[in-house]
Amino acid sequence: MGTVKKKTKYNRKLPLLIERGQDGWYIVECPLFNGCYTQGKTIDEAIINIREVIELILEEKNAQKILRGYNPQEISLHTITL
Repeated sequence: MGTVKKKTKYNRKLPLLIERGQDGWYIVECPLFNGCYTQGKTIDEAIINIREVIELILEEKNAQKILRGYNPQEISLHTITL
């Protein structure tokens, strides 16, 4: 029998950017990690999908180091019109 790998609990809040595309799908990105993005038909589906992507990324030691060092005091999102 194979061993079941236990998921590590990090207990960290991560920033997510969610944008609705012209096709109606929601694109979600975690800017903490390069290339960490996915999509879903709904916001809930997109969030479930990004959680899976982040869990895969966190299998890498460098990503774990980034997460350990991440402790923002404030996060805000701003937009500008060009």
